[in-house]
Amino acid sequence: MTAHMPDRPATARPGTPGRHGTPPEIPSQSRRRQGPSPERGEFVRPLTRRQVDDRMWELGELYAHTSSSEPGISDLSDQAGSDAFRQRLAGHMRRPGFELLVAEAVRPSGATHLTACAYGFPVRGAGPWWQGLDEYLPENLFRVAASGKLFAVADVLVASRVRTHDLTREWNLARRLQKRLLGDHIGALGVTLVDRRDVDTYRALLAWGWRCLPAEERGASRFAPRRLLVLALR
Repeated sequence: MTAHMPDRPATARPGTPGRHGTPPEIPSQSRRRQGPSPERGEFVRPLTRRQVDDRMWELGELYAHTSSSEPGISDLSDQAGSDAFRQRLAGHMRRPGFELLVAEAVRPSGATHLTACAYGFPVRGAGPWWQGLDEYLPENLFRVAASGKLFAVADVLVASRVRTHDLTREWNLARRLQKRLLGDHIGALGVTLVDRRDVDTYRALLAWGWRCLPAEERGASRFAPRRLLVLALR
């Protein structure tokens, strides 16, 4: 499943928001004894813009695989979503400071394959703004953007197990990806937008360390179609 999808409808909605718009609870972790990380064999590395161009089809297939409600089963809607993702990514690549990370695993045959992806770019004080982000930013985050310390995480594509198991563990693949993105921009504060209807993604992001701003700091009302979440590395 796709962990962040600010400009497309949710593909899975396993829960609903609490009464009166209160945020849902983060799912509790399994009580079973946690074993070693299943992600340790996955190598995270950046791609250059040229490498992204060369692997654009593969990245689109990853999008379809991780966003499909039935992994392994492809249909026309998956293909349309994959095409839209490639088009969106091609546009985002033109932004200054664009950075994309992939996670790769080795098959028994020795060949590598993509298992996850995350990308983003700095948000500057002077536009263009990303996906109407300025409508959601409170005044204090405008100042952060003006100082060059605001980084938009546009997409995190991970398998369903990454967003449903061991979410709070530091070796969780989504956590590794977002930490690497922000770690390459020292002192940057991460921001992302999530569709208010996409409760599944919202819960996963909260469990990965993202947080909503207090009501008095929000740049948009609680009736806005998206939520703004922020992430600061500890």
